[in-house]
Amino acid sequence: MPLLLQRMQRLAFGRRAVAHPTHPSRDIHPAWVVVLASAWLATACNVPLWREVAALPGQDTLRGWGFALAFAVIVAAGNAALLSVLAWRWTLKPAITVMLLMAAFGAYFMLAYGIAIDASMLVNVMQTDVKEAGDLLNWRMLATVLALTAPPLLWLYRRPVRRMHAFRHMAHNGALLVGSIVVIVVCLLLVFQDFASVMRNHTKLRYLINPLNSVYALGNIATKPLRLDTSTLMPLGRDAQLGASYAGQQKPPLLVLVLGETGRSVNFGLNGYDRPTTPLLSARTDLVTARNAWSCGTSTAASVPCMFSHLGRSGFEARKANYESLIDVLHHAGLAVLWLDNQAGCKGVCERVGQVHTTALQDPALCPDGECLDPIMLKDLDQRLANLPAEQRSRGTVVVMHQMGSHGPAYFKRSAAALKKFQPECTSTALQECTQAQVVNAYDNSIVQTDQFLDSVINWLSAQSDKAQTAMIYVADHGESLGENNIYLHGLPYSIAPDVQKHVPWITWLSPAMQARSGVSTPCLQKDLAERRITHDGYFHSVLGLMDVKTNVYNRDWDMFTGCRHPAAVQPAG
Repeated sequence: MPLLLQRMQRLAFGRRAVAHPTHPSRDIHPAWVVVLASAWLATACNVPLWREVAALPGQDTLRGWGFALAFAVIVAAGNAALLSVLAWRWTLKPAITVMLLMAAFGAYFMLAYGIAIDASMLVNVMQTDVKEAGDLLNWRMLATVLALTAPPLLWLYRRPVRRMHAFRHMAHNGALLVGSIVVIVVCLLLVFQDFASVMRNHTKLRYLINPLNSVYALGNIATKPLRLDTSTLMPLGRDAQLGASYAGQQKPPLLVLVLGETGRSVNFGLNGYDRPTTPLLSARTDLVTARNAWSCGTSTAASVPCMFSHLGRSGFEARKANYESLIDVLHHAGLAVLWLDNQAGCKGVCERVGQVHTTALQDPALCPDGECLDPIMLKDLDQRLANLPAEQRSRGTVVVMHQMGSHGPAYFKRSAAALKKFQPECTSTALQECTQAQVVNAYDNSIVQTDQFLDSVINWLSAQSDKAQTAMIYVADHGESLGENNIYLHGLPYSIAPDVQKHVPWITWLSPAMQARSGVSTPCLQKDLAERRITHDGYFHSVLGLMDVKTNVYNRDWDMFTGCRHPAAVQPAG
């Protein structure tokens, strides 16, 4: 009986009636689905891009409008070309859904924080922990995502797509792909001069083409193993040995490396900021602050592995394999090493030494609402050091403290109530809801917290003077944008990132005993580093030089202490 009904339907309505007997006229050709979805992605989901295009010089002229129209068609055709490869019966709707979600989330973050999307930014997203992700959630995000995805998805899933024979479907997809490429080429030829000029002089636009920016970034990440051997960790500094200063020492060196998070050099009172954000540090006369220090990247995921590498920024980006880090070399030399983390991990540089994640600790005073302030890393520190191997401690110890620092957008969570000097502060994670002054207040309060923490670290080190020769080096991994030119947070591609995302604070404290041991003079450093440009490239080598670790991978020219080191003064420490 069913077979007879099907034959009757074929006679009455043709083959299409069998496939969709209830709504024979509502099905739509897959090519039209691709075209309409691509148009929506190129227009509604690319408001950040078109806002930037509208601000280009001469954009209010007829030629400017022509360029914008051609650019929009190129973006739509690019989306269509990508979707044409996925326009099959079981993959078309899921592929469009994924692209719409990528575009919606991308559009929100680009609109809200002025960011751009590249491989580094997606790596940051992948490495974000639950707490960091929670700071980014708000009703504006939900509203934006729903507005950009709900209308097209409701239409898409209520409309049947025409089914075709496999070979015919392949031919149509191929024609759509070729047609899309032809449209791109024709539009490029029509506006090639303007397009080439804009792409060359306004590089940021490349990272705003949504969601092709995310697709390209994901492809870059997925193909990284083809360019970088991620399966093998190359040994580094296995020849490391302790230098002459360790011979017959009575007190071992104790170095604390404070790895700052999201520190803007220009917001440190110690560096000339017109607000007293560092009252405790500014009152000291035994500090060295490098006012012209620059980061290796604009995000933690980029900067931390780079600054703990021996390669420097250019070498790190061009590497063909991953190497062990500064932490490993210190360990190879026989020193005790401990990594304390109040952040989202060490990005792979500390995996082979002792680690303590203070984010898991619970302290009513230091961990309000389950998130710990940085002073938690000083709690029980003496006991943690006592638990390290005694033989290694007798040689020397290096402690790394990875701060929560000024991590955004929830700057207001990064300072204790007693240290909130600047009011009113922004208490929202949707920074665009606050005035820029409120955002800056919240951020500056987090610097006050860092000031208090660093001063406490120095005081703790000073208290160890009867049993160790002590020093501290603080440097932030990257800077931050606080609404300048409608840009917030960090993570922009290095080539287009504003200086505030790359200009970082770098503060050094050497006890008198460490100065005698290393031959490095604080007064000399205060003059030498006042204006001299230094970068994260020198971090690896400066730490090895200060700790007198001898290895073939050490580069004296990259050691920031070289100019103030007096070899004749280096002697066994007493």
